[in-house]
Amino acid sequence: TGGCGFIGTHVVKRFVRNYPDYRVINLDKLTYAGNLENLKDVETAPNYVFERADVCDGAALSRIMRQYGVDGVIHLAAESHVDRSIESPAEFATTNVMGTLTLLDAARTYWEREGGGFEGKRYYQISTDEVYGALEPGDGKLFTETTRYTPHSPYSASKASADHFVRSFHDTYGFPAVVSNCSNNYGPYQFPEKLIPLFINNIKMRAELPVYGSGENIRDWLYVGDHASAIDCVFHNGRDGETYNIGSKNEWRNIDLIRLLIKVTDRL
Repeated sequence: TGGCGFIGTHVVKRFVRNYPDYRVINLDKLTYAGNLENLKDVETAPNYVFERADVCDGAALSRIMRQYGVDGVIHLAAESHVDRSIESPAEFATTNVMGTLTLLDAARTYWEREGGGFEGKRYYQISTDEVYGALEPGDGKLFTETTRYTPHSPYSASKASADHFVRSFHDTYGFPAVVSNCSNNYGPYQFPEKLIPLFINNIKMRAELPVYGSGENIRDWLYVGDHASAIDCVFHNGRDGETYNIGSKNEWRNIDLIRLLIKVTDRL
């Protein structure tokens, strides 16, 4: 799901190219952040299918499950911009929480009733490290898979809720699910509202550079291609019921990253 988005584009391309014996079904609603142009170079591949649908549409999900005999789900579709979540928290709850619950129920129902049970199936929830809250400057600590959830925005709260539903399905139904929490991604196809492309564009246009507070917040930055590789690994080798954190040990204070972007963009 969300295969026309930033991370989804890289995951779809990787699976289409690396696993020719798979049928890769890209389900995307094509909201403002989804772009079919990102996938032009694989759209004619014999193992690739695009389905325009909303993860909140249970009937569409059930049809797709039955039509293609789906045995694996990688759930990337989500509203993901913190500022937008502050303006429209209900929209984030609808897509990220109810969309996840609808997808979970569609997969569980199909696999239990028509798909031969849970054996050999996998549901993979792609989450975020923002469910853990914020790293404190100078404390030397990293998030781990056992870090307590302390979401601080409607976006991270919606993702935390979705993660809890996924784990509850595993514990309640024996549902074959895994979760991964990744740090901030960057790279090709990223929507320009995100920090790195936003600041590069604003620097080029000599526009304002909106820094929150003093820019002391710390984020770990993960190249999207490395994240897609990790998703591939977790999907194929992860253990049901487990959580996996995906990071790069590449931590930056926002203000230091912004200064670097200014330096590099000005030089180029």
